[in-house]
Amino acid sequence: MSEHSTYMTKAIGPLPFCPGCGHTTIIKALDKALVKLQPDPAKVVIVTDIGCIGLSDRYFTTSAFHGLHGRSITYACGLKLARPELTVVALKGDGGCGIGGTHLLNVARRNIGITLIVANNFNYGMTGGQHSVTTPSDATTSTTPWGNVERPMDLAATAAAAGAAWVNRTTSFDGQLSDIIATAIQQPGFAMLDIWELCMAYYAPRNKLRKSGLTAMLDEYGFELGQIADRPRPEYSERYRAVFQQRRTEERARPAIEVEFGNAVPRQTGIIIAGSAGQKIKSTASLFARAAMASGLHATQKDDYPITVMTGHSVAELIISPERIDYTGIDSPDFFILLSEDGLNRTRKQVEKLPETCVLYAEETIRLPKTRARVRRYPFIAAARKVSKLSLASLALATMIEEKGFFPLDAMSWAISSFQKPKVAETNLKAVAAGSALAQGHQPEHQPERDQS
Repeated sequence: MSEHSTYMTKAIGPLPFCPGCGHTTIIKALDKALVKLQPDPAKVVIVTDIGCIGLSDRYFTTSAFHGLHGRSITYACGLKLARPELTVVALKGDGGCGIGGTHLLNVARRNIGITLIVANNFNYGMTGGQHSVTTPSDATTSTTPWGNVERPMDLAATAAAAGAAWVNRTTSFDGQLSDIIATAIQQPGFAMLDIWELCMAYYAPRNKLRKSGLTAMLDEYGFELGQIADRPRPEYSERYRAVFQQRRTEERARPAIEVEFGNAVPRQTGIIIAGSAGQKIKSTASLFARAAMASGLHATQKDDYPITVMTGHSVAELIISPERIDYTGIDSPDFFILLSEDGLNRTRKQVEKLPETCVLYAEETIRLPKTRARVRRYPFIAAARKVSKLSLASLALATMIEEKGFFPLDAMSWAISSFQKPKVAETNLKAVAAGSALAQGHQPEHQPERDQS
């Protein structure tokens, strides 16, 4: 590979910054650093966000990513995590650091191996010179015409306090700037370079700031110049991959679902199962869907449950169909299984509006509201107690399968044996048998019930 004499292009003209702007110096120093290191341009990504410094990426012959204000760190981290072999350099201003402050804290804490170059000129230069998080106290900006009343944030110290492995502060006037940038890029983990510079359009004229004033500002606030942190530690993505390889467990092989059973479902059929959290509604509904698929049917599932665990409702909506399912909502269910008061409380309005064509399988202890559905009362809870309280949903679904003959119960048993751990499967297979027996010994459908609430 021939040596690269520059990583920049003049095809779109000269750099667009104002005369005397420190951005020009920073970008040219970055180019010199890359020339020194000689990385493959195809494996270098310059990441920018909104702001004057965000105009820079198009002047490089490397890959580039330009995104939202304050978000360059997040894009850079995503690139590095997905493609760890890349050299990723994020450019942002002090404004972007303020807007995306939490991203700075977390990349420092995690030690993701990107290089962050902050072009720190103490104001939002692109949008008219408003004050930023690094604007010095008493400074004049377009939004602080009587003087800034806030203390400036020490970006370098903030990153170091958050755990950054390598942090340096310098100015755009540093004769060694390109070498410092090269050192930052060579760091295995997160490296941040806070470069103080002059905004000649807004901040410097308003505050009569010159090169010598940068040093005076550092002294005034007690901010350190030079190396702030240099404490190498394992880079995040490398450590993550190592831990994953070391600790991952062998995943239990998931069998392919192939059609092994027949079915008697002539059209798209909607089924709702409503119960309580902890009754295994969701997982049992998934087994039913797999059994349907093994019987040559299409299946969809949608679940509804609260943010709490083991309290409140749990509702699953299932659709099975001999044809492709294009609409996964259930406007009018064909079958409804109601297993608890929690489930009824969540679906009461649905139950009240069930049509005469719907068959409602209800736990016999539940007080039902008035409904036009054809009600089938079953002692689901009492029957499940003889097997396991966690088998209630399996038992109820097996009862419905046995009665309506969607597909053989053997398909449900196959799904249970294939997708559950042996001990859990053993219990649920007993529940399937109990549900089958319950259906075979049950009375005919009831007429629509009056309001019992």
